Amino acid sequence: MTIKTLEDLFIHDLSDIYSAEKQITRALPKMARAATDPKLIAAFNQHLEETHGQIERLDQLVESTEGVRIKRMKCHALEGLAEEAQEIIDSVEAGPVRDAGLIGAAQKVEHYEIATYGTLHALAKKLGYKDAARLLEETLKEEKATDEKLTVIADQQP
Repeated sequence: MTIKTLEDLFIHDLSDIYSAEKQITRALPKMARAATDPKLIAAFNQHLEETHGQIERLDQLVESTEGVRIKRMKCHALEGLAEEAQEIIDSVEAGPVRDAGLIGAAQKVEHYEIATYGTLHALAKKLGYKDAARLLEETLKEEKATDEKLTVIADQQP
């Protein structure tokens, strides 16, 4: 996709995060199964539910914003982050060390999402997409809350 305008960039980043969210729905169940801390398992499962809602919100954004259509693409950044999480699952024995690694992997994903949703929110405002900006801000707040929750769980680890 050639990017020449802010709208092109908005559509590119929107398509990228859509792919990322889809990949996250496949990674989170694996991470939940690999974790041992009940609070971490619950956080992964809750975030999976939120992720489904975020995908629905992205669909709503596209339906309500004239001229905006998601392009088929793969988010390579999330693909790499998911591979890192899988490496932790494969190479670290179940227990507190694996849980700590999974928290770190999940926070890397959250930070990617926070950066992307922050950019999309700013672009939507600049482009005058008021409804899109509102929807993106809602998701951005959820991602920040998830990151904070993971930090609390990390601080409580043995």
